[in-house]
Amino acid sequence: MPPNNLHHHILDNLKTAILLVEPNLTVSYINPAAESLLAVSDQRIHGEAITKLFHEDEDTLVKLLDAINKREAYTKRETVLTLRSGREITVDYAVTPVIEHPRTSLIIELQPLDRLLRISREEGLLSSQQNSQALIRGIAHEVKNPLGGLRGAAQLLARELDEPRLHDYTNIIIEEADRLRNLVDNMLGPHKVPEKCATNIHEVLERVRQLIDVESQGRLQIIRDYDPSIPDIFGDREQLIQAFLNIMRNAQQALLESTHHSDPIITLRSRTLRQFTIGSHRHRLVCRVDIIDNGPGIPSELLPSIFLPMISGRADGSGLGLSIAQSILNHHRGLIECQSEPGCTQFSLFIPVELKQ
Repeated sequence: MPPNNLHHHILDNLKTAILLVEPNLTVSYINPAAESLLAVSDQRIHGEAITKLFHEDEDTLVKLLDAINKREAYTKRETVLTLRSGREITVDYAVTPVIEHPRTSLIIELQPLDRLLRISREEGLLSSQQNSQALIRGIAHEVKNPLGGLRGAAQLLARELDEPRLHDYTNIIIEEADRLRNLVDNMLGPHKVPEKCATNIHEVLERVRQLIDVESQGRLQIIRDYDPSIPDIFGDREQLIQAFLNIMRNAQQALLESTHHSDPIITLRSRTLRQFTIGSHRHRLVCRVDIIDNGPGIPSELLPSIFLPMISGRADGSGLGLSIAQSILNHHRGLIECQSEPGCTQFSLFIPVELKQ
């Protein structure tokens, strides 16, 4: 049931992805929006089974046939479709029967959700980071004031004590007060405003790679997959080195502490993204750096909170490295995301490429 000329013109100009499916579940038409979404041309897929276009699950064909036979529409929300290329997309889709006696065809409308879900996830990350920083600032104010009083009192007490051995106790008070103050300062993240200038992201990555290579003493392989066309970003070189180093050290520790890895690998990959949205802001050009390791992965119950302070998957971890890295990226109007499963953990760092910020 291919559309007539008027309907064809209307469908071609819709932003919604539209498919027309025959009673035998072959595709008779897809509009340009669907071609873009599904990465296939109408001519190439015309007359092919819909399973050649995408795959959802074993019940999909049954539900489509039921829609034809029973002439009942249905809708599915946040469904993951696997395209013929292997890429996965998340969509809402609606299936509507079109009755032309004695036959019934289907119209399938697809609404892509990947971008909306990513924006929502990023806004959640940014909001969580801002809320945790506000909470830490409040705690820091309440903790550092009495710590200063304790330290000062211990110093005064030390001057009044005649026995040298008693100074050991006042020294413990002073040292522990200093340790707690430093811990609070670290939780707050970078103390100084970023000193931004034109910075080559690959010089930053190479510096971090050299440090990790020395620390690991050649026990892990670092693969570089750089895009040399990426222009300089406007950022603080030292702070960016710290952010990348925190993530790389986590990957290094996870790989070298794992007893099941004979070939530990970290991959550094850089790419540019055009017209990319970070949170609620759209940027003309964004630098994306992926840090990928083939380690054991991050426990699923820990993954949603890894960027919060004091959260660590290691018994001896401080839980501050990722929080500080996220804070540094936030100061550069960027963001860090993470995906992890056993055998592949990927941290993606997004930094806007701007002449001025």
